[in-house]
Amino acid sequence: MPSTQEGWLKIAAGFENVANFPNCIGSIDGKHVRIICPEHSGSLFSNYKKYYSIVLLAMCDSDYQFTYINVGSCGTDSDSTIFKGSTLFTNINNGDITLPPPKPLPNTTEPLPYMIIGDSAFGISNKVLRPYARSNLTTKKKIFNYRMSRARRYIESTFGIMSNKFNIFHRPMNTSLPNTITILKACCVLHNYIRERDGYRVEDTLTVEGFQELNLNMNGNITRSGDMIRDKFANYFVSPSGSVPWQDTSIF
Repeated sequence: MPSTQEGWLKIAAGFENVANFPNCIGSIDGKHVRIICPEHSGSLFSNYKKYYSIVLLAMCDSDYQFTYINVGSCGTDSDSTIFKGSTLFTNINNGDITLPPPKPLPNTTEPLPYMIIGDSAFGISNKVLRPYARSNLTTKKKIFNYRMSRARRYIESTFGIMSNKFNIFHRPMNTSLPNTITILKACCVLHNYIRERDGYRVEDTLTVEGFQELNLNMNGNITRSGDMIRDKFANYFVSPSGSVPWQDTSIF
């Protein structure tokens, strides 16, 4: 995880360049990792997919590298619950992580905060954006969901790259729970290590154009809810400054 504002700005520049999503400092999601049911655990590790698992909650940058991981939660726990209990959530809300100050989106003047993007399992806040609910969506909301999905897919792709690299993810892990957690952490570290040295950059993967309830105090006295921040991003994506040529045809 970046320790300076410059590090977060570099991640945000990556998402803006490759996914056309400005002010994004990470894509977050949870991955269920199959395990053999631990002894005397009952249904604690049985997830909604009807198998036993522990959850790897992770955030990544636009180069498919992990910037944060939380390993070991039970398969019955939701991504949102795990996130709210994580050190990432605590440190961001306590100000222990030095995020850049709000910045206007390109060709605009109103400052908006840097955001983490997640799927509908996460609650919306002044730190996390989630898609609009998929019912009776307006064109603007459909475009926002589409633009967000282009950025959010990076964490799903990161999980996929790691899983295909290490065959241990192709079968249930038959190790003790502490060892399983250690193995997962090691795989994440090795994944980043290899990504830094394999010579492949995110630009090499872009082959198809077009698929490439907390309050925030800004400037002392301006507050916005997560819903209002999301609406600001949505308005930007349908404006001449923030639209991309293919988005209208991609949502139908």
